Amino acid sequence: MSLGPTIVERLARAGADLRMGVPVVLTSGGRGGLAVAVETLSTERLAELRALGRPELAITSWRADTLKARAYDNDLARIAVPDEVGIDWLHCIADPADDLRLPMKGPLSSLREGPADLHRAAIQLAKSAHLLPAAVLLPVPDAVAVAARLNLTLLPLDEAAPELMRSSPLHPVVSARLPMAASQAGRLHIFRPEDGGEEHYAVEIGRPDRSRPVLARLHSACFTGDVLGSLKCDCGPQLRAALAQMGEEGAGVLLYLNQEGRGIGLANKMRAYSLQDQGFDTVEANHRLGFEDDERDFRIGAGLLRSMGFSTVRLLTNNPRKIAMMENNGLTVTERVPLKVGQTAQNAAYLATKATKSGHLL
Repeated sequence: MSLGPTIVERLARAGADLRMGVPVVLTSGGRGGLAVAVETLSTERLAELRALGRPELAITSWRADTLKARAYDNDLARIAVPDEVGIDWLHCIADPADDLRLPMKGPLSSLREGPADLHRAAIQLAKSAHLLPAAVLLPVPDAVAVAARLNLTLLPLDEAAPELMRSSPLHPVVSARLPMAASQAGRLHIFRPEDGGEEHYAVEIGRPDRSRPVLARLHSACFTGDVLGSLKCDCGPQLRAALAQMGEEGAGVLLYLNQEGRGIGLANKMRAYSLQDQGFDTVEANHRLGFEDDERDFRIGAGLLRSMGFSTVRLLTNNPRKIAMMENNGLTVTERVPLKVGQTAQNAAYLATKATKSGHLL
């Protein structure tokens, strides 16, 4: 076994590089390019990229639709970066904060020749690093040599692409007794993914019978709702109501999954909130940022429940997608238990959007 990093470890390194504005090198089928996230790209590094060639901008089709740019590659658009523009132009293309104030950013020239696999991977890496889904890609000859010369992380797509699509296996780290307001018979389990990502938690109430359907809740982390008591969502009340119901029944499992903002991270969630203040609903805000309606991976929850010995659940949820994901990943959902709490004057429109656009049963 080599002491060098595996492809999973190199992907984790690449995410850290992108968050600090450091390019990574992607290769596929004899082609290669330097990729860097627009959000963290500096003026100095942009100049260094231009000294090597002509950078191209990759944005998702959602962002392209907002900017009226053609997405010839279906799920993304490759945009030619004009020689005369600077870092501010790139940031304006990636970040919709000023779209209403400065609606005209084009005309944008979309590229259509050649494959888009390197650009697609660059966007996926930016997303996984919880950055805006926009990347600059500079095609370069002999990319492997460039990576070695500049000491940059090298990611061959034939190895990296399957890992980007895979849900990283989770391993138990520790569990300990935790008396709570909802139940004195509580236990907290910590699970750590192999890819170096954020840990996830399981709150076990009582001693649930593994041979019977367990009352379970998949709860995505919500710093603003769970901790600050935000009135813009119903997350905090749902968290407390789920734990209280498990305490009353004497048994249950609440999975606390670190997938803030439906999987886009807290910073991007706050960007979405800012767009909501401009009049866009929660789905429209995500799309303007370049994200899907929901970027969460519910396979994580199914895997955790299976690892804890559960095969059937009574799922506390208003989201049919969670039920489908559980059943597609080997768990039987014997009952959907509604969780209708937390509506406020401030989140009424948000809940209505979840019902009409995301299919939540409210």
